[in-house]
Amino acid sequence: MVLIVLIKQLVNGIQVGSIYALVALGYTMVYGIVKLINFAHGDFIMVGGYAAVFTVPFLVTLGMPPWLCIPAAVLVCSCIGVLTEKIAYKPLRGAPSLSVLITAIAVSLCLQNLALIFFSSAPRPMSAVFDLKPVTIGSIQFSGISILTILLSLSIMVALQLFIKRTRMGKAMRAVSEDSEAAILMGINTNRTISITFAIGSGLAAMAAVMYCSAYPQVQPYMGSMLGLKAFIAAVLGGIGSIPGAMLGGIVIGLVESLTRHFNSQLADAVVFAILIVVLLVKPAGIMGKNVGEKV
Repeated sequence: MVLIVLIKQLVNGIQVGSIYALVALGYTMVYGIVKLINFAHGDFIMVGGYAAVFTVPFLVTLGMPPWLCIPAAVLVCSCIGVLTEKIAYKPLRGAPSLSVLITAIAVSLCLQNLALIFFSSAPRPMSAVFDLKPVTIGSIQFSGISILTILLSLSIMVALQLFIKRTRMGKAMRAVSEDSEAAILMGINTNRTISITFAIGSGLAAMAAVMYCSAYPQVQPYMGSMLGLKAFIAAVLGGIGSIPGAMLGGIVIGLVESLTRHFNSQLADAVVFAILIVVLLVKPAGIMGKNVGEKV
């Protein structure tokens, strides 16, 4: 009996960790290219959640499958992500990092307050997106959404890694990350590359939103705050800038949170933030990150 409970907690932890990983991949993408910690990234989860909430009933009315809300939410978040980069972050390129950080926090507060104005603070229920049957392995039963979330997250990580390593745009992103001025001299359109990076990162937040709302079916204006913070911790733990590291960090944070919550739910968040402190003290570059020396 204890073993069954433990296995279920592990699967739940991997499921939640997979959602953190999707969001952490967005953090990693943006930081890896423009060295920006986009603290508004968590609120793109909220935007994706509201996009899905309003899209699902419309799709059902048209007789279409509800899961088509995923591309709709991705499109909405990607557009808002690119717009945010153009309006808020592009004018600050080359500015002190503190100015960019304050701007990111301002964008986060702006998105939250716009959601409060348009949708109120009352949680909105999320209709079922996937009609999945439970998966039974031996005498243990797992929810279908848990298995789907894990598989989807792993697939996206692999696809993103291949995109960065193998495609022309991926090589352009790596070039801009290494030296944006040299990339311009090589004929790379840095503005377009950075916009595509924000679009991909915001789209990943939208996918995380749909999977999260499928497991916890409600949306409210502040839903992205804590989720975004934990995903940021996952990115730092794995090594911010590393795609496999973001995935690993998300899984580890999800497992730690799930196991801690099983024994004492009040300590779960404290343990997660304690991990961030320990990582910054012991290995600031993260598990898969590398210390980069800077020549003076």
